[in-house]
Amino acid sequence: MVTLLNLIRKHTLRRRSTSAAQAGFTLVELMIVMLIIGVLAAIAIPSYIASIRSAREAVLKEDLHVMRNAIDSYTMDKGKAPQSLDDLVQAGYLKSIPVDPMTHSSDTWVTATDDSLESVDQSEPGVNDVHSGSEQTGSDGQPYSGW
Repeated sequence: MVTLLNLIRKHTLRRRSTSAAQAGFTLVELMIVMLIIGVLAAIAIPSYIASIRSAREAVLKEDLHVMRNAIDSYTMDKGKAPQSLDDLVQAGYLKSIPVDPMTHSSDTWVTATDDSLESVDQSEPGVNDVHSGSEQTGSDGQPYSGW
C-alpha cells in the first residue's frame, strides 16, 4: 500500500514537472484514492455500529440494575411494593425514569407485578421487576425484553 502511494507521488511529480498546463490528477489516480477510501469505510462502519450497539446494551443493563435496586429498596423501606415506576420518582428513589436506550422513550418500560410478597414485612404486592419494551434481540441472542 505504501509502495502504491510512492508510485503515485513519483508519477505525479514527474508529470507536474513536465508541464504546468497538465497540472491535476488523472482519473486513475482519483479512482485509486476512492477505492482506498471505500475499503477503509467498509472496514470501519460495521465496527462503529457494533460499538454503538454494545454501548446501548451496557446502558440498558445499568438502567435495569438501578431500577431493580430502587424497587427492592422501596419495597423494604415502605413495606409495600411500588404500584408504578412513578412511585419510585415521587418517593425519591430515582431522580427520573430513565430513557430506554433501545426504544428511546421512558414510556416503554414493561413492569412485572406479582401477587406474592417478597418479605414478611411487606403488606401489599406491586411492581417487582422491570424490562425493556423493545422487541429487538440483543448480541447474546436474548430479546431485550427478557433481560
